[in-house]
Amino acid sequence: MRIPKVSMIVGSSRAESINRKLANAIVRLGADKSDFEIVKIHELPLYDLELEKDWPVSSNRFSSQVAEADGVLIVTPEHNRSLPAVLKNAIDWGSRPMSANVWRDKPVAITGAARGAIGTALVQQHVRQILSGFLGAAVMGGEAYIGGFTPELIDDDGNITVEPTRQFLQAFVDRFAVFASRFMEAD
Repeated sequence: MRIPKVSMIVGSSRAESINRKLANAIVRLGADKSDFEIVKIHELPLYDLELEKDWPVSSNRFSSQVAEADGVLIVTPEHNRSLPAVLKNAIDWGSRPMSANVWRDKPVAITGAARGAIGTALVQQHVRQILSGFLGAAVMGGEAYIGGFTPELIDDDGNITVEPTRQFLQAFVDRFAVFASRFMEAD
């Protein structure tokens, strides 16, 4: 049986984002059970209905990558107790036109890291509500946020250095591979 192809979306456009580092570490953790592709979202124009008349190339690329994936793993920071604008914009592009909504029935998992104690718990709730509600994604249950993030958590080679955190994220990534595989079997 083939392993799931997973589109990884990082909800930050910063090159040195701790969530980008977390995403790269997750790719290392899950490389034997999922085929990850990091999908760029910072190139997407701000969604505007007027742009649908001449669909932007970056929007087509984004929607195609998500549509072709067996699942989507979102790694995102929390901005003002909600989702970053760049992530909401990507979700909006993927939903348009509604007849080609790439989120419908797509297995999705959400995680993220923050320096604060509650990590990215609130953004995960908001993303879950958006994707599983109106857009119809199949969002994996449970929360996987990393609070109290410090630079030492991930080394220069992208390895998670704190063993309980590594084990927690390994279980999360393994669980998502199984979750996404169930949808592959249904196809």
